[in-house]
Order: sequence, then C-alpha cells, then structure tokens
Amino acid sequence: MKISEVLDKRAIKIGLTSTSKEDVLKELVDLLAKVEDIGDPKSILKALVERENLGSTGIGQGIAIPHGKTDKVSRLVAVLGISKTGVDFDALDGEPVYIFFLLVAPKETAGPHLKALAQISRLLRDSYFCQLLRKCDAPEQVFNLIKNEEEKKH
Repeated sequence: MKISEVLDKRAIKIGLTSTSKEDVLKELVDLLAKVEDIGDPKSILKALVERENLGSTGIGQGIAIPHGKTDKVSRLVAVLGISKTGVDFDALDGEPVYIFFLLVAPKETAGPHLKALAQISRLLRDSYFCQLLRKCDAPEQVFNLIKNEEEKKH
C-alpha cells in the first residue's frame, strides 16, 4: 500500500490555523469533507475525539496520526495537515506536533487501515524527511515528496 494512493493532493493543507487538539481535528475533517463524501463530518470528528480519549495519536517527534472509522467511506482516505507553529496534542514525548496525518477507514475493515498506519510510521521515522515536509510551501510539493520517497523504498 502506498500513501500516495489514499492521499488526494487536495487533502493536503499547509499552515493549519488551529491551536488546540480538537480544533486541529475539526480543521482536518473539514478539509476531508471538501474532497470526499464523508456524510456528516460531526460523526467522524466524534469518532476521532473518542479515539484520542483512549490515548493520544501524537506519536512524538512532531508527528500525530489521528484515525477513526466510519460507515460513510467505502475505502481508506487520508488528510495531511502541516502546522508551521506546532500544536499541543498531548504527544507521547510532550513536544508540539507539526505533521498531522489523518486516516479515516470504513468501519468493517482493519487491513488497509493498519497497513497505512505502518506505512506512515515508516515514512515519518526519517527525521530528515519530516524536516523536508515541514519546509514545503505547496500541497503538490508535499505529495511529490511522499511519492518520491515511496518509490525509493519499493
């Protein structure tokens, strides 16, 4: 599975304006709603907040991978948001989060969702790659950076 296959260029936002955890989630879901038919964005937001309440998806090193499931999507969809200032997201290392990779999966599936989580984790484990992501000025740059990185690894 490639991230570039589930991430639409229009679902990439550089310069998130939100400064709180819940607002970031809402901003990412609103962006997803513009790109995909996700039914009621509030129900997806609720699923994401419930997931966060189990434990933060802020995995450390400035990265969070919020994720949830809904019966409103037929396939795995992703949104990538980059904050220039950083957001307190209760990350495991206590550091602010700059890169948000939101995943929304169909309710009845586990496979693609888990593969995507693993793939994103592998991609973002490279701190140099994360620095490059944070320096991007346009969604196309971000998308191409991810696509090139995936091609190198396959």
